[in-house]
Amino acid sequence: MKNFLTLQCIAIAVFLISCTNNNDESAPVFPEGSTESVNLWVQDSMKRYYYWADQMPEKPDYHLSPKDFFKSLLSSQDRFSFMVNTEDSSTYPRSIRNMYGFDYTVVQLAGNQVVTVVKLVLQNSPAFNAGLERGMIITKVNGKVITVANAEAMASSIKDQTVVELTVGKWHNGGVTDEKNITVYYGFSFEQPILSKVFDKNGKKAGYLYIYDFPDGMTQALNQKFAAFKAAGVQELILDLRYNYGGSVSSAAALCSLIPSGLSSVSPFIIFKGNKNGGEVKRTFAEQIAYDPKALDFATLRANALGLQKVFILTSNSTASASEIVVNNLKPYMQVIQIGDTTLGKDMAGFVVEDKRKPRKIPWQIHPVIYKVFNADGAGEYSKGIAPQVTANEFAGFPLLPLGDPNETLISSALNGGYFKSAALEKNGNVKIVYQSDVPPVMIGKAGFK
Repeated sequence: MKNFLTLQCIAIAVFLISCTNNNDESAPVFPEGSTESVNLWVQDSMKRYYYWADQMPEKPDYHLSPKDFFKSLLSSQDRFSFMVNTEDSSTYPRSIRNMYGFDYTVVQLAGNQVVTVVKLVLQNSPAFNAGLERGMIITKVNGKVITVANAEAMASSIKDQTVVELTVGKWHNGGVTDEKNITVYYGFSFEQPILSKVFDKNGKKAGYLYIYDFPDGMTQALNQKFAAFKAAGVQELILDLRYNYGGSVSSAAALCSLIPSGLSSVSPFIIFKGNKNGGEVKRTFAEQIAYDPKALDFATLRANALGLQKVFILTSNSTASASEIVVNNLKPYMQVIQIGDTTLGKDMAGFVVEDKRKPRKIPWQIHPVIYKVFNADGAGEYSKGIAPQVTANEFAGFPLLPLGDPNETLISSALNGGYFKSAALEKNGNVKIVYQSDVPPVMIGKAGFK
């Protein structure tokens, strides 16, 4: 079975572009297949597509390894572009979530007590199959206690292995009980389902959707969920995007088309702004959705639209890319009440650039930032993240409740209009987030241009 990292990178590929060498007579010439020739191809590709192409060095060192050469071309503003060798899995970015199927947060409670809590476990993942659950407390990793000082190093050590031994327990009355040891092996995590619930809220029906990511081809599932919401008489909607790295912009557009009232096939959805070669691209909801060949069309989706005036969106530092587009691009059409924490700040989109010759001669695959993204009103530039109107710390109340539980901190806040303060928020006093395993410097779930 293929490596999950490989599958995710392929899933977000929108256009597979081949690039030819620079026709400039002054460009250097290198033997085909040499490191230098690969680097020249990388440089030519980046000149054509890279958002910050005008900032690239004029005379880079072609003798560097391809990965180091690529890094030498990047702008200091770029946190997200990366390059992988499709014939060498070690070149792919590694994360605990992609390797094992879980994520955790290290928090410091009042009195300086340090607690490591499991916040996400992917369905049908190695961690899920090993018995790991959201809300469990990790007391040891491979026999070592996680501290403020070693939290980052401990996460790195987990990613350097293919098996991790965890000592876990449950939080009860201010401490950890029922400790046990579990073993989690590196492996594949299957595509994640959309979790939906309908809550009764003061005589109204509130729909809840937890969406893990935005793969291509998800419109059928979205349409079914909204059809069920509509049949149930849902009058309010809570979107939970707190762990959503992003994915296909077309899938994000499909979700957005199902929520507000007043949309038509010509309603503008997004503006892409690239370098001098890419220019500016504007797309309506209908146009953007249609770029996914597996998608239902705009009219079919709108038949099940809820026609709401406001939406509650739950976010965290891990809300990124296409999920941030949902937050930003709904604002011209409805009131967006964002609850949680500031998003990651990936106001960009791109597509995969690779050698499409047959046979392929260059195994490297480039994932560059190509466009900045803006909503229908021209608002964007949120590289420092999108701040919520209602700041809420999901770790303020232990034990951490399951996603979809109406008493869970962020969900209960949304169910109470975004202004309710649950007693659970006070139970642990002042909680400080020390380290989060799912906020890496390079995001695997890039927003695809598609």
